[in-house]
Amino acid sequence: MRTALRLCLLIIGLSLCLPASARPEQMDAVHWTTKYDRFFKKYTKRYFGPNFDWKWFKAQAIAESGLKPLAASHMGAQGLMQILPSTYAEIREQNPHFTHIHEPRWNIAAGIYYNRYLYRYWAKIREEERLFYAFGSYNAGLGGVLRAYKKTGKKAKTWKQVAPYAPDETRKYVKRIRKLRNREEALQAVPKRLQLEMLSYETQSTNPGN
Repeated sequence: MRTALRLCLLIIGLSLCLPASARPEQMDAVHWTTKYDRFFKKYTKRYFGPNFDWKWFKAQAIAESGLKPLAASHMGAQGLMQILPSTYAEIREQNPHFTHIHEPRWNIAAGIYYNRYLYRYWAKIREEERLFYAFGSYNAGLGGVLRAYKKTGKKAKTWKQVAPYAPDETRKYVKRIRKLRNREEALQAVPKRLQLEMLSYETQSTNPGN
């Protein structure tokens, strides 16, 4: 009884009692591979410093490709971080040791490197908001977010103020990354054993006939 009550409280707290379509996405290891984590860690540390949260970029890769290294968009974007070949070629000019665009290591490295460029561009935005401007620019292009920013009279200090003027796809993109990362943060506070119990409970509740 005590275990059931504990599970129920955790499930409620993590929104697992919602219908499947309404539940927030999960970025935990049960749902997403950890195969590329070492690259996200390595290149976040290299381009953003040792104290920057590498899981933001894993969340971005999930939003971009579902962590599929051979993913390709109708626009021609390639790999885990969905980088256009033309952008990758420009990045390689500064990083000639980067090899094939579909190689997970270099695709991740290039994506994080490009994020750093965008992050630095928005240096006038306060630090806790700057990454969202960078993600928006990654999706819509720097020009797309600049146009949205100008529509605020160049007075916006938060992504929330710019988002209404950004393309709908870009608003959803940044929102999804934030949800993925925040979901992971919540799950980190739950012991691994209980995470697995909750997921088992969730599966049973959504498949009562099994």
